[in-house]
Amino acid sequence: MTGLQLIVLAVIQGLTEFLPVSSSGHLVLVPSALGWSDQGLAFDVAVHFGSLGALLVFFRRDIVSLLRGGIQVLGAKVETIEARMALGIALGTIPAAIAGLMLADWIEANLRSPSVIVYTLSGYAVLMILADRLGKRTRAIATIRISDALLIGLAQALALVPGTSRSGVTITAAMALGFDRQDAARFSFLLAVPVILLASAYELAGLLSADVPVAWGRLGIAALISGVVAYLSIEFFMRFVNRIGLLPFAIYRLALAAVILYVLI
Repeated sequence: MTGLQLIVLAVIQGLTEFLPVSSSGHLVLVPSALGWSDQGLAFDVAVHFGSLGALLVFFRRDIVSLLRGGIQVLGAKVETIEARMALGIALGTIPAAIAGLMLADWIEANLRSPSVIVYTLSGYAVLMILADRLGKRTRAIATIRISDALLIGLAQALALVPGTSRSGVTITAAMALGFDRQDAARFSFLLAVPVILLASAYELAGLLSADVPVAWGRLGIAALISGVVAYLSIEFFMRFVNRIGLLPFAIYRLALAAVILYVLI
């Protein structure tokens, strides 16, 4: 991987990881369109750690609150909002973790293609529009129930398929359950923390066990670029999501699907 490829793909990862447009789809499509080789496991590890760092910094107060809630859950106290949130995040992570362990290799081998991405980009764009227009948007994150967390967690498992968008499908699910845009996004991003942590740890274990040379300095640069861009992306989305909604992102997904259909298929 050249320095230019590293910078471009790190920026793309950081920009698209938390916007509802599918980072995995872009990381499949951009190298394919430009004739670049696959970026490899080491790069994926680096940019995922960068994205995780962005989440931890941006939502640091929420993370501390979740840790307090987790301690309360361990002490069999689940009546506080903090405890319910912590329990909800934990339970909502289970479907994606199980699906990842069981299906990740199969999906990697069979579903990383432009034709699949066309379907997922366009199909979930329609669902995003419906949730944004028809969702009641009356619920706050403090009203989260265990059943809500599990349903959003099941939606998150679908994001293993490229082109789906983890943030897009979880925000859509939360809005379909009646949450307002900003709180749907907040829960979506907090739900991403354990998933990205688990995925990064799994990828890192695979990288270390492969016993191949790793350019740690270049990967550190990729992680830093991805983290900074991801932080700015989160800040933009959280600041403007109530005003702009999901429609612009759905339109972008439909346009991108049309371009892929015309150019690559």
